[in-house]
Amino acid sequence: MKKERVNVSRREFLIRSTALGAGFTLGLYLPLIRNQAEASVWDENPSEGYPEVNAWVVIEPDDTVIIRIARSEMGQGTLTGLAQMVAEELECDWNKVTTEYPTPGENIARDKIWGSFSTGGSRGIRESQLYVRKGGAVARHMLVEAAAREWDVPREECTAANSVITHGPTGRTTTYGKVAAEASRLWPPEHVELKDPEDWKLIGKPVKRLDTDDKLNGKQVFGADLQLDGMLNAAIKACPVFGGKVKSFEAGKVSKMPGVRKVVKVGDDAVAVVADTWWQAKTALDKLPITWDKGPNANVSSASIDKMLDEGLTSDEKIFVGNQNGDVKKALTGAARTVEAVYRYPYQNHACMEPMNATAVWTKDKCRVWCPTQNGTASLQAAAKAAGLPIEKCDVYKIHLGGGFGRRGAFQDYVTQAVLIARQMPGTPVKLLWTREEDMAHGHYHPITKCKLVGGLDEDGNLTGLHVRISGQSILAAVRPQWMAKDGSDPVTFQGFQPQGDHAISYTVPNLLVDHAMRNPPVPPGFWRGVNINQNAIYMECFMDELAHAAGKDPLEFRRKLMADHPKPLAVLNAVADKAGWGKPAGKGIHRGLAVVNTFGSYVAACAEVSVDDKGKLKIHRIVGATDPGYAVNPQQIEAQIAGSFVYGLSALLYGECTIKGGAVEQTNFNDYPSMLIGQMPEVEAMVMPSGGFWGGIGEPTIAVAAPAVLNAIFAATGKRVRQIPLKNVDLRAA
Repeated sequence: MKKERVNVSRREFLIRSTALGAGFTLGLYLPLIRNQAEASVWDENPSEGYPEVNAWVVIEPDDTVIIRIARSEMGQGTLTGLAQMVAEELECDWNKVTTEYPTPGENIARDKIWGSFSTGGSRGIRESQLYVRKGGAVARHMLVEAAAREWDVPREECTAANSVITHGPTGRTTTYGKVAAEASRLWPPEHVELKDPEDWKLIGKPVKRLDTDDKLNGKQVFGADLQLDGMLNAAIKACPVFGGKVKSFEAGKVSKMPGVRKVVKVGDDAVAVVADTWWQAKTALDKLPITWDKGPNANVSSASIDKMLDEGLTSDEKIFVGNQNGDVKKALTGAARTVEAVYRYPYQNHACMEPMNATAVWTKDKCRVWCPTQNGTASLQAAAKAAGLPIEKCDVYKIHLGGGFGRRGAFQDYVTQAVLIARQMPGTPVKLLWTREEDMAHGHYHPITKCKLVGGLDEDGNLTGLHVRISGQSILAAVRPQWMAKDGSDPVTFQGFQPQGDHAISYTVPNLLVDHAMRNPPVPPGFWRGVNINQNAIYMECFMDELAHAAGKDPLEFRRKLMADHPKPLAVLNAVADKAGWGKPAGKGIHRGLAVVNTFGSYVAACAEVSVDDKGKLKIHRIVGATDPGYAVNPQQIEAQIAGSFVYGLSALLYGECTIKGGAVEQTNFNDYPSMLIGQMPEVEAMVMPSGGFWGGIGEPTIAVAAPAVLNAIFAATGKRVRQIPLKNVDLRAA
C-alpha cells in the first residue's frame, strides 16, 4: 500500500505559543484539568498556567505525551486504540503516553475541532482514525522542524522515533520535550503523509491498555464514585407506567427524616429526595407517599403487544420494503418445497453494571455536569436545556462509564434529571444515582419483534426464493425520526438484510423480499449493543439452518453455495468451521452450529459446540469466533471484545427478557433479569483476520453470531428447533 497524503487546514491546526514556553501546542488553547473527576466544583479556572495544547497532543518538558480523546471509554478499549493511532504517527514513546478527555463545551467553542463526541454503533475508531492520525503526523512534522531549525540543518536530514529526534549526518539528538516550546510557534505544513500500514509500529500491536492499571488499583473514578466539595445526594423515583405522571406526593411525611434536605418534583413524572447521603435519600424516598397518574398505557401488557405483532406478520398495511429482487411470490408458488417459520425476540434491558447517574451544580450564570456518557455533546445539550441557560454557559465533564451498551448515548434522561434537581438547590453540587430497580423500570429497551420467514427450494434443494417479514418496533421512529427514510421506513430495522453497505446480506438469493410491518407499542425502544442485527442474525442464520436440513444438505455447504459472490464473509465462515473441526467428530454428546453476518462494516462468524443432557440442561463448551474488521488497531483488545460480546449475547439468549404488565416492566433486579455466570462461560477461541483496505466496527458485530450459532447447535443436539428466546422459558429436552 502507498502512503496516504492528506491536507491540513489552518483552521484545524491553529498554532499558539504557550504562556510558559513549557509545552507543545498544535491546535487551540484548552484549559483542562488532568483528572476532572477530582476537581473542586468551585474552581472556575482549574488549569490556569497549564501549557496550551492542541486538539490531540500535549508534550510536557519531561517528554510526557498527553493525547486528548473525544470518544468515550466504557470498557471496550477505544481510549487506548485512538491513542495508539495518534502515537503511531507522532512517533512518540508509548511508555510516556497518557490521555484525557476534552469537554464538549470546549469542542463547540473551538469550532468542533475534535469532531464527534459520540461513541456508539462501533464507530469510535473507524470514524475517527483519519483525523486523529493526521493530528499525530502534523505534530511529528513540526517537532522535527523545530529541531532542524535549532541545529540549522535541513528538516529532511532529521528523523523522529520514540520521542527522540536525530540528525542523520551528525548523529545529534534531542527529545520532544526539549523542542516542544519552539515547535508550538511554527505553522503546520500544508500537507502531511500518513504512514503506509506496512510501516506501522503501534497500530496492529497488542499494546497494554492505558486504563487497566487505575481500574485494578482502585484509582479509576466512575460516576457513582464521584465526590465534590459540599456535595449532596439524590435518589429518584419516576412513574413506573410508561407515559404516566406524578399526581401528588406528601413531602412532609419524610422531610424531617435524618439527613433529608429537600423533596422535589422532577419534570412531570418523577420525585426526588435530596439528602446528605444517598442511603438517607433512598430511605426517605421509599417511605414517601406518591400518587401516580398512570395515564393511557396502564392496560398495556406483553399479551397485547404480542397480538399487535402477530397482526403485522400477515398484514398489508404499513409495510416497508428493505431489500427486494426477483419475483418472490412466483418463486415460492413454483417451489418444489416451501419451509416456513416464525421467530420471536423480546424486550431486553441494557442493565449496565453502573446504574444511571450524573452530578450537577447550577447557578443562574453557569451549569456544570459530571457524568458517564457515550455522547458528551448530547449530554451538554440536555444539560443546557434543563438548566435554562445558553449552551456556552454550560459544560460536561466526561467520566469513564461502568457500562454503556447504547443506554448512555441517545438517552440523556439522567442528565436532565440531575440538572433539574440541582436547579432547585442553587450553588450546591448534587449527585443523582438511580437504584437498580429504577434502572430496570426506566430503560430504553431492545425492541421487540417477530419474524415470519418463508423459503422455497427446488427439486435439487437449492434456495430459489425467500420472504422475510419482520413485525415490530422501529427505534428511529421513537428516538431519531429525522433519520427515517423518505418513505417513512426505518433502515436500522434491516441490519443484516440490506442490499449493500455496512449491514449487507451475506447471501445471494435469486428471489428475495425483506419487509417490515412497523408496529410501535408504547414501551420506549433504544439502541442496545448490536441493535437489530442481534435478532436479525437469529432469524436469518437459524432459518438458513432450517433450509439446509430441509434440503438434506450440510449447513456449511448450503451456505457456501449462496455465498460464492461474498468472499469476505465466506472467509470468516470457513475459518471458524476449519478451526472448530466442522465435519469431524466433536466429542461424545457435543454438537456444532454455525452463524455468519456482515454488520457494522465488519465480517464475523462463529461456530458453537454444545451439549444438552436428558434433563434439558444446556452446556456451551466452546465458541470459535472470527472477525475481519479490515484493520485491527489492537488485536488483543479485539479478542477481548469478541469474548465480551459473547457474554452479552449469550446472557440475552439464556435470560434476557423484559415482560410488560399494567404498562410497566415486571423485572426489577438481577434476581429476575440475570446475566451469565463465570461457570457458564464457554471457552472462546477468537480469530482476528484483518484483510486491510477498510475500517470496520469491533464492539458490536460479534455479539450477533453467538446466539444463532448456539441455537443451531442445540438443534443438532436435540432435533428441537428453538424459535423464541430466552432459553430459560424453553424445555430443551430432545424432541
